[in-house]
Amino acid sequence: PCPKLTLFVSYRSIRNWWKALPPNKRELFKESARRNKWKIFLGVCSLGVVFVMFYFTHLEETPITGRARLLVFGKEHFRELSQMEYEMWMEEFKSQMLPETDARYQVVERVVGHLSESNQDIPEVSALQWVIHVVDEPGVNAFVLPNGQVFVFTGLLDAVSGIHQLSFILGHEIAHAVLQHAAEKASLVHFLDFLSLIFLTMIWAICPRDSLAVVGQWIQSKLQEFMFDRPYNRTLEAEADKVGLQFAAKACVDVRASSVFWQQMELAETIQGQPKIPEWLSTHPSHENRAEHLDRLIPQALKIRESCNCPSLSGPDPRLIFRLNMQHLLESSKDQQPPNSTKQDLSKPKLDFAHT
Repeated sequence: PCPKLTLFVSYRSIRNWWKALPPNKRELFKESARRNKWKIFLGVCSLGVVFVMFYFTHLEETPITGRARLLVFGKEHFRELSQMEYEMWMEEFKSQMLPETDARYQVVERVVGHLSESNQDIPEVSALQWVIHVVDEPGVNAFVLPNGQVFVFTGLLDAVSGIHQLSFILGHEIAHAVLQHAAEKASLVHFLDFLSLIFLTMIWAICPRDSLAVVGQWIQSKLQEFMFDRPYNRTLEAEADKVGLQFAAKACVDVRASSVFWQQMELAETIQGQPKIPEWLSTHPSHENRAEHLDRLIPQALKIRESCNCPSLSGPDPRLIFRLNMQHLLESSKDQQPPNSTKQDLSKPKLDFAHT
C-alpha cells in the first residue's frame, strides 16, 4: 500500500507539473523523447532483464516435492517475522488457551508428537521443536507457524470423527511449515507488487483523469488476485495435502479417513444451508475437489504405510461407511423421517475425551 500511495502522489504531482508547462516546452520534451526513443526502449528492456534475473537467481527447490519456487526472504529474517506473528496470536488467544492437563490438549500433543517422531528422517521436521496450543474457539481451524508453533481450535476437534482424521489435518498444517509456504507466499506477493508498480505507472501516465486511473488500478488488483494469488494458494493447499498425507502414512494413520473429512465438511455445510462458493473465488480447493484429490493419492499413501511396517488396517474402509451413511440419509429423507441419528454420526467427534 505504501509504494502504491507514493506512486499515486508522485504521478499526480508530475501530471500537474506537465499540465502547467507552456505548449512550446511540452513539444521540446516530446521531441527529446522521439529522438531518444531507442535509449528509452533499451532502458525498459534492461529493467525487464533485471526482473527476470532477479526471479531466476532467487529460485529454490521445495523440500520433499522438489518443486522450483521463488524465495526472496532469508530464513533468519522470516524466523523473526514468525516470532512476531506468534506473539500476536498468543496475545489474542491468551484467555482461551486450554491447560496442558485438559484431555483435548493431550490428544493434540500425542498426535503431533507421533507425527514428528515418525518423520524424523526429514531434516525440516527434526529441526523444529513443535509446541502445542489448543484454543477454546468454535471455528474449525488449525495452523502451524514457520517456527513450529501449533495452534488448534476446539472447533476442529468437534468436527473430526476420529484420531485418524485429526492426524491428517495436523499433518497437512505441519506440511505448510515444513514446505515454507508462508515465506513462499510472501515472496510471491513481494515480487508481484513490484511488477504491479510498473503496470500502475503506465495507468497513471496514460489515463487523463484520476477516476479512470483508480478504476484501472482496481481492475489490475482484481486480475492479480484471481489470476495469480488465489490459484497459487490453491496449488500450495494441494501440495500440503499431498505431503501431509505422506506424513500421516508414515505415522501408520488410516489415510483412507482423509478424504472422508472433506466429504463430511461438504455435507455439514449443505445441511446448514451454507451457500457454495465457486472454487475460483476461494483461496482453498473446494471440499469436493479436495476429497477427490486425496482419493487419488491414497493408493500411494497406503504403499508408504506398508513400507513403514505399519499394522494392517482392520475394519471396513471409512469411505465405504460414509457412502452407506449417505445412502441411509437419502433413504431417510425420502421416507420423510428426521435423519438426526445419521447426521449425528457424520458430524460429531469420536475422540472420546476424558472429562477433567
